[in-house]
Amino acid sequence: MSTFVRNRQYYKFCAYGFLKNLRFYDAFLLLFFLDNGISYTQIGIIYATRELVTFFSEIPSGIIADTYGRKSALIASFFFYILSFLLFYVSGTFMLFLFAIVLYGIGDAFRTGTHKGMIMDYLRLHDWHQYKIDYYGHTRSWSQMGSAFSALLAGVLVLYSGNYRFIYLISVFPYLLNLVNIYSYPKSLDYTLVKTENAAPRTLAIVFKDFVRTIKKPAVFQIVNLTAIHTAFLTAIKDYIQPLMVQVAILIPIMVGLDVKRKSGIVIGLIYFVIYLLTSYASKKAYVISGLGYKSISKLTLYIGLASGAICGLLYNTEFWVLALLFFIVIYIVENIRLPILTGDLADQVPDEILTSVISAKSFLATLMTTALVLLLGVLSDHFGIGISLVAISCFLVLFTLVVGKLKIYSV
Repeated sequence: MSTFVRNRQYYKFCAYGFLKNLRFYDAFLLLFFLDNGISYTQIGIIYATRELVTFFSEIPSGIIADTYGRKSALIASFFFYILSFLLFYVSGTFMLFLFAIVLYGIGDAFRTGTHKGMIMDYLRLHDWHQYKIDYYGHTRSWSQMGSAFSALLAGVLVLYSGNYRFIYLISVFPYLLNLVNIYSYPKSLDYTLVKTENAAPRTLAIVFKDFVRTIKKPAVFQIVNLTAIHTAFLTAIKDYIQPLMVQVAILIPIMVGLDVKRKSGIVIGLIYFVIYLLTSYASKKAYVISGLGYKSISKLTLYIGLASGAICGLLYNTEFWVLALLFFIVIYIVENIRLPILTGDLADQVPDEILTSVISAKSFLATLMTTALVLLLGVLSDHFGIGISLVAISCFLVLFTLVVGKLKIYSV
């Protein structure tokens, strides 16, 4: 039973996740691109550009956050996000979308891992570190609640406006509120690196050297790798389910007088609302799964997620839309059970002063994998359809996981 206090900072952490995930555009991103005449291959290029920008900024951003202040890194991240949203709102061409996604990728790089590191430090300061899975699961559940309400409101906006563009403008406002929230965080969470009078000054080079030494520990590498694979998988495929949701919306015998875009807008919003309510509950109860004591929980959940992706693709290809959607929801639930558990495991294996950098390394690896997957998925979808593409990607990752599991990583 958890004994941490739900104080003001707890609610600030929860508010951060809730506001961060009020991305009203997210439920319609792929449909927005298709509506602007962008092909699946071009969508793959846009997504890959986002991942590559994040890839090249990931480790430096984590190290900068550790060395120069995490609040400043988060504030910079949200400024880049806001600029990206505004550019998406006024854009309509492939090249402008590329520029907007570059800004988005930079924002992602400065955010990834930083806030998790702040939460873990806060728990240590209050001697609540043993409750990290429960605490982080609670805060992440609020992130999923934000996604749920975001999708629902976005669906209403599409229903009444008849277009996807307006939701980018609305996405700016919760991010402005989150800037104020982050600024109010205590200074004790801004810096992880503790300097004493006799200690040598910490530099980027020293922090990076510590990071490389830590990531070569076999236990750390296994956790980082197992986490990254499923995260990359979901990130790559999650938007490709939106055309399936349109098909589900067409099947539902209500609002028959509306055009497809308006009807699918509200139906997709409701579907995502249910998905994120389920994932919110899954995050909050992740500590229960962790408490069962399964040693191979990370591998088991990974295979469940990948198998669900393959089955989803088969059902998609045979036009069993509702069943395909159900298996896709399983992938979301698995991811949100895994993240709190593996984040807690990672915190146990990594020195406190470089935790943010190593968490960024996990996202760094996931970004590299996602880059390859989104490019492959875009090309395959244009040539063979989304269903076959999902099957191919899922089976490839199962084989990749089996091969990597046979490798030995030695610390130096």
